[in-house]
Amino acid sequence: MSLDLPLIWATILAIAVLMYVMLDGFDLGIGILFPFAAPAERDVMMETVAPIWDGNETWLVLGGGGLFAAFPRAYAVLMPGLYIPILLMLMALIFRGVAFEFRLSGRRRGKRFWTAAFAGGSITATIAQGLVLGGFVQGLILKGGQFAGGPFDWLTGYSLLTAAGLMAGYALLGATWLVWRTQGELHDKAARAAAIAVAAVAVMLAIVSGATLLVHPLVAARWGFQHGTFDLVRLARLLPIPMLGAVGLAVIALALRRRSQVLPFLGTLLVFLSGYLGLAASFFPYVAPYQMTYRQAANPDNTLALLLGGAAILLPAILGYSLWVYWIFRGKVGADAAAYH
Repeated sequence: MSLDLPLIWATILAIAVLMYVMLDGFDLGIGILFPFAAPAERDVMMETVAPIWDGNETWLVLGGGGLFAAFPRAYAVLMPGLYIPILLMLMALIFRGVAFEFRLSGRRRGKRFWTAAFAGGSITATIAQGLVLGGFVQGLILKGGQFAGGPFDWLTGYSLLTAAGLMAGYALLGATWLVWRTQGELHDKAARAAAIAVAAVAVMLAIVSGATLLVHPLVAARWGFQHGTFDLVRLARLLPIPMLGAVGLAVIALALRRRSQVLPFLGTLLVFLSGYLGLAASFFPYVAPYQMTYRQAANPDNTLALLLGGAAILLPAILGYSLWVYWIFRGKVGADAAAYH
């Protein structure tokens, strides 16, 4: 039996994107929360992610590079349609990375500048990612397998909604990460921020989910809404996905009330997993919604097989060093952690 290489690569890229959103999401969330923290608290916040933040972005490289290598036709139509928010995201991530390193050695005035740069880069990158997501889900205009839309097709009310929702989601990831990894007053402030963020996420999740049903008739049909009719059987098949998100929200709220350390973060990961699966259920198998499937966009099988050989070496290495670093730096970060800076 031969391997279904396009499906395997679609799965690899889907996992890479999910890993990036979950892992880089919490350090972007820390940048979003930066303006609300005291200077000493910001040092501790950065120390909680200092050993791991750049490794988290490996998944973004894998996702983008894998899309170019495995699905070049999709890459060729997605990039022209989303050039502006993607370039904005990349520039913000670069500027944010520079700010992360320079802030550690900056003096009073320089440190203030790089603090603002880190927060601004995190917020800008998050908004850009939300705009990319919204522009992707609402679909692209293709003619003859090529992008035929305008440079600002991605800028709609729906994409602005997804950007706002992602801001709330990343803030929740950052706050629950700090609940897990910090102590004292900063821990308590993070718990209060998480309580506010989880309420915002619940509201935005409901609004964005409802708006997604209106994006394209195919999406509504997938969830059982078509031509004014309601298909309960089709909805029931997908109902476990939003239920998973509801469970995640409940876990966060209950865990914060009981002052749990790691459960709020795990509950937030469940919410993100639910949202990701919901989007996948809405447009799969399209990799350029809603006209090009992953099979139509894939490279020939011999190319995918060669790439898979490299991925078989690369993926275990990425997972291995990521798990090792997270394990080594698994403890609480105290107020004295950044004293040497």
